[in-house]
Amino acid sequence: MPRIALGLEYDGSAFSGWQSQAHAQGVQAAVEEALSNVANHPVVVFAAGRTDAGVHALMQVVHFDTESPRTERGWVLGANTYLPPHVSALWAQPVPDAFHARYSAFARSYRYVILNRMPRPALAAQRVCWVRDPLDAARMQAAAQSLIGEHDFTSFRAAECQARTPMRQMHEITVVRQGELVIVSVLANAFLHHMVRNIAGVLIAIGTGERDLGWAAEVLAAKDRKKGGVTAPAAGLYLAGVRYSSSLALPSEPQDVLPAACPVQADQV
Repeated sequence: MPRIALGLEYDGSAFSGWQSQAHAQGVQAAVEEALSNVANHPVVVFAAGRTDAGVHALMQVVHFDTESPRTERGWVLGANTYLPPHVSALWAQPVPDAFHARYSAFARSYRYVILNRMPRPALAAQRVCWVRDPLDAARMQAAAQSLIGEHDFTSFRAAECQARTPMRQMHEITVVRQGELVIVSVLANAFLHHMVRNIAGVLIAIGTGERDLGWAAEVLAAKDRKKGGVTAPAAGLYLAGVRYSSSLALPSEPQDVLPAACPVQADQV
């Protein structure tokens, strides 16, 4: 049966997370319902990553099997006809039968977007983390470099994390300021539950001067979640891209753009 990979973006504030809960709808259910309507048969999708409630995606990748003859354009247009306004299909592409959206990926990237200004946000309230106190992005960038490499990230995993091992390979981590926005970008082979939000919480404390520059390294070395400080809010977190073998030629890599809903800076007008 032919296998299709599909790229998605979504606003997670409207959902209980990727997976559906008993009391609320997840993104997965909305995507499966839409694709089932297009395919004219029940469709089950498998995702590259399971985002939590309130977490967004600039680039989520799923795969599904179908015998329905549809063009790539047909899958995208058809899915968007049935998807709710907070979810959009970006692209569709046939992939080999052995492809798996989760297990074929060898790296994932996330962005954590912080609105750093005195007034609280209104338009972007559910799409950024708001920090009133001034942040030193250069200081955050310097502190973050201690997290690059293969480490035991126990201090940055949620207490309820079910991953078999806390070992992860952090390939890149950068912190940059763009006007009122401070953006933390991370690339790793995989992530633990709440790992990026816990990293953001540590870096925010360093950026405000509440903690010393070496605190990120100290938290990492402690291998104790209780040493890690506050988990940053879900609203600022975006699944930004998924890296697969270049032979697949999937358009799943992150682009150098901000989330569309983030405030436009004065110098960008």
